[in-house]
Amino acid sequence: MAEIDHDIVLQPAVKQLELVRTGEISVVELAEAHIRQIERLNPELNAFVDFDAERVRAQARKLDTSKKPYGSLHGLPVSIKSSIATAGYRCEVGSRLHRDHVPREDAVAVARLRAAGAVILGTTNCPELLMAYETENDLYGRTRNPWDLERSPGGSSGGESAAIAAGLSAAGLGSDSGGSVRVPAHFTGICSLKPTPARFPGRGHLPPCVGPFAILGAIGPMARTMSDVSLLFRTLGGYDPLDPVSAPVAPRELTLDDLRANTIGFFEDDELVPVTGETRAAIQSAAQALREAGFRVEPFRPRTLELLRKLWWKFFVQCGAMFYEPEIFGKRYQLSPIFEEFLAIAGVAGQLDAAELLNAWAELDLLRAKTLAEFDEHPVLLCPAAAISAFRYQERSWEIEGKTVEYLDAVRYAQWFNALAMPAAVVPVGRSPEGLPIGVQIAARPFDDEVALGVAGIVDEAFGYRAPAMAQM
Repeated sequence: MAEIDHDIVLQPAVKQLELVRTGEISVVELAEAHIRQIERLNPELNAFVDFDAERVRAQARKLDTSKKPYGSLHGLPVSIKSSIATAGYRCEVGSRLHRDHVPREDAVAVARLRAAGAVILGTTNCPELLMAYETENDLYGRTRNPWDLERSPGGSSGGESAAIAAGLSAAGLGSDSGGSVRVPAHFTGICSLKPTPARFPGRGHLPPCVGPFAILGAIGPMARTMSDVSLLFRTLGGYDPLDPVSAPVAPRELTLDDLRANTIGFFEDDELVPVTGETRAAIQSAAQALREAGFRVEPFRPRTLELLRKLWWKFFVQCGAMFYEPEIFGKRYQLSPIFEEFLAIAGVAGQLDAAELLNAWAELDLLRAKTLAEFDEHPVLLCPAAAISAFRYQERSWEIEGKTVEYLDAVRYAQWFNALAMPAAVVPVGRSPEGLPIGVQIAARPFDDEVALGVAGIVDEAFGYRAPAMAQM
């Protein structure tokens, strides 16, 4: 064990599982390595909000002595965003309104993690009530990016991304209604997937993914490699008969030839919000890697992007504020500045009346159909994950190519695919001048999650995860 102590926590999850299966390392030893990394780095990163080393050790000992056949995740140390119900752990969604909330039952995805033999390390930090692209709240404070402690690891799955990037966790679960697993993956140099909502169990998310959020929102896997993300998708995905959004879609095994049958479209920006030069270079590098792997890659930009973004805004910002209004009524004094900022943004837009909401819902269905027709010739899309790399906390505008880019515009590149309910993956490819990670985004048609995963996996093999300096012993 001594010779792998230093790097085992930075190895892919599939490698860690292989070492356990072959007996080269025990579950207890693997858990201890992660416990040490958490104890060493979490005081600086503040990624975990509920972690108890003894509880982790007890799970590991039980798995090491179990006579049951190994599950597909046997012994893998994982973490879970604190908006996903995890029995026995604090899941407070970063809000004083939910202080000390400990669910009695697991979310479906968490129950499947346990059934597959994963070791639950704990729950991770998020912005209050999930409505921000940085991770800070009045309960636990600020989570820091392991690449630069002055910068955000993204939001709302920022605690999860920071933990995985720095080797505190082998893999985990976040959630995404506007880029919340993809922007953090991009900011911290890891991989993630926002799945088609119908293909990955969302029951047990806090708050529930209902109404428009049944389209926008999804629980999604996060890890350091696309192989690990694919493993979590295969293990945890699948039909949930008690979820009205869930669909009984059989998983598919795709060959490289199957993937190559999809022409890949790509664009560097949406012609409205510029991206950094390094982001453009990352897109070009990913496109070239796919060409070298035998794919047909062509310039393509859907014509509906801005209309989709405006509809996403109505549902996420305006409907989101309306959904939270009953919960926060009379309790505004308990809210954190980051959620007050969201409410101020929503207040400028105003509340939707019944006719506006009905028309927006109908318009979204029509626009989704129109967009999917555009995807007939380019069923896979390569584009930026965001216009910028990880920003400093409370930064709200940036100068790019002589143009001022505002906060929510900088991350618009993730939002279209929530409105479309399309699977979208993020893979690290490039670096900013400051050495910060830059990811690219790969989206596919609804229900073609395996296509997005497969294409993203090829890009990941060409570039892939690098550990931040603080994560290395």
